[in-house]
Amino acid sequence: MRGKIPLVSCAVAAVLGVAAGVQPEIRTAVATAEEGPTTRERLVAAFADQTWPTPRPGSWTPARPAPDGLPPVIRRINTQEKVVFLTIDDGYEYDAEFVEIVRREKVPILTFLTSTYVKGYGQYFWALRNAGSQMENHTVSHPNLAGLALEGQKKQICGASDTIAQQYGRRPQILRPPFGSMNEITRQAARDCGIKSILMWTSEFYNGTTSPSGVHNQFVHGDGGTNVIKPGDVILMHYRKGLAADFRWILQQIRQAGFRPAAVENYLPRSLGGNAPDPAPKPAG
Repeated sequence: MRGKIPLVSCAVAAVLGVAAGVQPEIRTAVATAEEGPTTRERLVAAFADQTWPTPRPGSWTPARPAPDGLPPVIRRINTQEKVVFLTIDDGYEYDAEFVEIVRREKVPILTFLTSTYVKGYGQYFWALRNAGSQMENHTVSHPNLAGLALEGQKKQICGASDTIAQQYGRRPQILRPPFGSMNEITRQAARDCGIKSILMWTSEFYNGTTSPSGVHNQFVHGDGGTNVIKPGDVILMHYRKGLAADFRWILQQIRQAGFRPAAVENYLPRSLGGNAPDPAPKPAG
């Protein structure tokens, strides 16, 4: 069910969106209050796009393209650094306090956006984009992709990429299949839609819901352990009610374990949709 965004959240997110210099409908809505170059310059300076540290040379092993030319499925980042990667899916709850935390704490996150939630709330995700989160592909309406034929999967994946590109100025290059459900047709559809890699996860923080064992807000590692953090973990969360408080909790756990959040895109080669240089080809033979 789609969450309802409080009026104050709309106002804060709209101001953050204006700082990006986009979203015509937002600019129109706040033009009277925010006119004047001095105010605009202050906003742009305050909410400038974030950049994130790159990995230390030799500290990680980049993923490589799949031999069959289709987008590879990446399940973890192979690194020796004590870093983890926070990824947040869907988009049906809108929490301005969460945006403020991401901005203030300078935390890299990656959003896998279900594009149907953009309608009416595009400014919220503009605020997150300016806080440093790329918008990647989580389909149009969150179906089980494995249950769809090729054309149905392409409609879901290409449609989401089209909306996100139009709204946020960058076409997604990374896909996360809803529920983690996919098949070989998904890889074909993803390639046809311009997707370069498919990113899964190693652990899930069941924020705002209960884990399979019935525990509310439980952190569960893919190997079955709880409250265990490992280098290169890709942590799955969702845009749900209470995200700001839950995000503070997971940040505390990460930092107490001696880890820090890092930007996924800086650990993925450009050929797979990231920002890192592509590794040298393996020698023949």
